[in-house]
Amino acid sequence: MADDKKEEKKDKEEEKKEADKESPKDTKAKTTKRDVVVHPIVLLSVVDHYSRVAKGTTKRVVGTLLGEVTDFNLHITNCFAVPFEEDPRDPQVWFLDHNFHENMFAMFKKVNAKERVVGWYSTGPKIKPSDLSIHELYRRYCPEPVLVVMDVQPKDLELPMEAYYSVQEQTSDQVFKRTFFHVPSTVGAFEAEEVGVEHLLRDIKNASASTLAVRVGDKISALKSLGMRLKEISVYLQSVVSGKLPMNEEIIFQLQ
Repeated sequence: MADDKKEEKKDKEEEKKEADKESPKDTKAKTTKRDVVVHPIVLLSVVDHYSRVAKGTTKRVVGTLLGEVTDFNLHITNCFAVPFEEDPRDPQVWFLDHNFHENMFAMFKKVNAKERVVGWYSTGPKIKPSDLSIHELYRRYCPEPVLVVMDVQPKDLELPMEAYYSVQEQTSDQVFKRTFFHVPSTVGAFEAEEVGVEHLLRDIKNASASTLAVRVGDKISALKSLGMRLKEISVYLQSVVSGKLPMNEEIIFQLQ
């Protein structure tokens, strides 16, 4: 009996050691996927690229994202367009001029050595079948590139972008393949950028509209956005109450 208890104790200790070895890997895998902060110059550059190349068509445009890691977040501070073509009938047939990309990045690096290649953007407005192949191409220049899908013609009052990393996924036939993993994204700006954006918004506002009309329009837009957020919260809480979703204490704390 004593020998059996000793063997069970040893087995439990070995299982605990194996769990301790595995857990840091899992934690590391989660922490490497940083939240994405997109700066205003990137949004303006993507819209300008789309307006020059694909406005009025069903085509999308693709480009390279530059940035750096600050405050434990990935800040995308600059970007440039890259020549890109794809066959609308066969999504797996595409061409991206990586020589142009390399030459452009070499010139950008001379201006700002801190900025490095952090990923690429697409005006999807959704993920396309060929995006994983393009993502693998960018892995040559960045170990963990981020894909930012921009919607240049947003219909809802939401941020016109979604950010994704690629992660390995194990299939039933024991073959690993990659799939996109969504990460939170926000719009952020340095102080100098905020001043420039304020001047830009001041210039593009409708000069013929009165101040009262502008203020009322802003209030209506804000209330519409608030209504959409409240609806999302209501749907989430109903799903938690019905047992469709597990309760997240952090989300409940934020709602309170």
